[in-house]
Amino acid sequence: MLLLVAGAACGTGEPTGPATVTVTSTPLPPTTPTPTPTPTGATGVVPDVVGVNHQLAQDTLQAAGYFYLTEEDATGKGRLLINDRNWVVVSQAPAAGAKVPLDTKIVLRSKKIGE
Repeated sequence: MLLLVAGAACGTGEPTGPATVTVTSTPLPPTTPTPTPTPTGATGVVPDVVGVNHQLAQDTLQAAGYFYLTEEDATGKGRLLINDRNWVVVSQAPAAGAKVPLDTKIVLRSKKIGE
């Protein structure tokens, strides 16, 4: 809330008491869209993301409606994929082209680019 106080004279030459103006504001609605829940039993076709940058692979799968994504270090070293853009997908399960429910767990096995 903002409170403004100003002195004003109205034609008589005599000073008047302070005028008070109250301003209120309404918060803006959030700009982030709310995700639409996946309908139970909805199916889709798993996109082929082998050979793709790991971040792009995740984006592609999410655009196709798959949000239950997990990742593994394909080298067996057990490293965490901290910066997804530094990794490339070498295998995926289920395989590309499989028609599976959208709530299916998708496993992406990746290695660092250049390994």
